[in-house]
Amino acid sequence: MALWRGKSPLILASQSGARKLLLANAGLEFKAITADIDEREIEAASKLSSPREIALLLACEKAKAVSAHHPESYVIGADQTLALGNRLFNKPAGRAQAMMQLRELAGKSHALNSAVAVARAGKVVFEDVSVARMTMRQMSEAEIQAYLDTAGDAVTTSVGAYQLESLGIHLFERIEGDHFTILGLPLLPLLAFLRHERLVAV
Repeated sequence: MALWRGKSPLILASQSGARKLLLANAGLEFKAITADIDEREIEAASKLSSPREIALLLACEKAKAVSAHHPESYVIGADQTLALGNRLFNKPAGRAQAMMQLRELAGKSHALNSAVAVARAGKVVFEDVSVARMTMRQMSEAEIQAYLDTAGDAVTTSVGAYQLESLGIHLFERIEGDHFTILGLPLLPLLAFLRHERLVAV
């Protein structure tokens, strides 16, 4: 039995493998459409400094951008920021930058701010931000090099140079927060909204 009760298909404004898997595992049928926005330009123009606010802004902009072309559908936008104190990290451009990020994060706790927004007819109708605290273990240069050698190009696809659902788990000594927040889609508040709107069967 299909769980989705919406008249139009549910859309995820992302091609993130982790986010697509989370929705699929929750039994939701959806289309994945990339949001054509310049995230860094939007971030710079906003003049926001709060990692939480930046994540929410980008999630909303992604949802609205795709919703503008699919006004009848509910469109999910999501974004995640990584903050070490007041410093914001972006996806590393290559191995050298990934090495620098891991050196800085090792032995410290950082925050993952995961935002989700839902838009319909170009307007945001739901938004939420969840936070996870991640503590990396102390690592030697050799250990970081070994991780980078094993993980390969995957380190450039995630902020912080790690994917917790994969080899990145080796980097941590403590994690505080739910699995969905860490993977970049606060699923529990999202599902609560969809149930409130009678868009899912359970």
